[in-house]
Amino acid sequence: MSEPQSNDGPRTTTGRIPHGPFRPGDQVQLTDPKGRINTITLQSGKEYHSHKGAIPHDTIIGSPEGSVFRSTGGTEYLAFRPLLTDHTLRMPRGAAVVYPKDAAQIVAQADIFPGARVIEAGAGSGALSCFLLRAVGEHGHLSSYERRPDFADIARGNVERFFGGPHPAWRLTVGSLENDLAETEIDRAVLDMLAPWECIDAVAEALIPGGMLCAYIATTTQMSRIVEDLRAHGSFAEPYAFETLLRSWHVDGLAVRPDHRMIGHTGFLVTARRLADGVTPPTRRRRPAKGAHPTPDGTPGNGTPGNTAPAADGAPADAAPDATPGPTTES
Repeated sequence: MSEPQSNDGPRTTTGRIPHGPFRPGDQVQLTDPKGRINTITLQSGKEYHSHKGAIPHDTIIGSPEGSVFRSTGGTEYLAFRPLLTDHTLRMPRGAAVVYPKDAAQIVAQADIFPGARVIEAGAGSGALSCFLLRAVGEHGHLSSYERRPDFADIARGNVERFFGGPHPAWRLTVGSLENDLAETEIDRAVLDMLAPWECIDAVAEALIPGGMLCAYIATTTQMSRIVEDLRAHGSFAEPYAFETLLRSWHVDGLAVRPDHRMIGHTGFLVTARRLADGVTPPTRRRRPAKGAHPTPDGTPGNGTPGNTAPAADGAPADAAPDATPGPTTES
């Protein structure tokens, strides 16, 4: 693990305190009996107004989370601070946000840890940046690269709105990672961009041995391209590609069933670990689909040479038994 390096100047803590009584400046979600949510920022002397009446902010300030407040119209509102998932789904957007289900998998599968040095390509609207900053903590470092200045401004506003001010572990650069990357000895690289394969050389140069690359892409063609390019590059172990589906459930007495709506495909994730310099990875034994890798003369083949299992006696090549070696015992 590389040692985290501080940004220029002294570090300060972020202003947002996500616990304790409500304070002026806090964001608060007011939820009505129908589940409709309104988010307000508490200010002394102000009032929340709706067609169901008003609630003075001073009534909320000083109360604990989970309190109920009655408007002048008689409607009761439940008050909580927004969670990071709430902030992500309701933040102002430039680019599409990374959904919480995918952000959680990025933090877990890319093993983002407190104190890690992480680079991010494609800050977008700042949703994933918030999750990464929460994971690395104030003693880690996240360096985000965003090509579009308008998206960078939106991302900066969303991050600072959630954390209550500039985060001491974050640096946002307007530019492309492949051309402007300044960091070295990086623990993790997260690529949320249209063509992540363009950054493989730069990321491989910056990552420490054992470091992790994680790409978030939208389509199967992008997934295929990044996986094959990582294999061909030679600096990474075998990539792992997957997606996550989220389905909620309706639970009401004996009526227990899946909800009619679910969050299905939002994106694919591809992870791969950086090899030590000068290391040639072992040939991966896998069984490609017939015709997946055409032969030089253009005819369909059973797989890539040197990358398939031999067929059993009397069996066709595409019916060969699994070539994955089983456990061995040494005498």
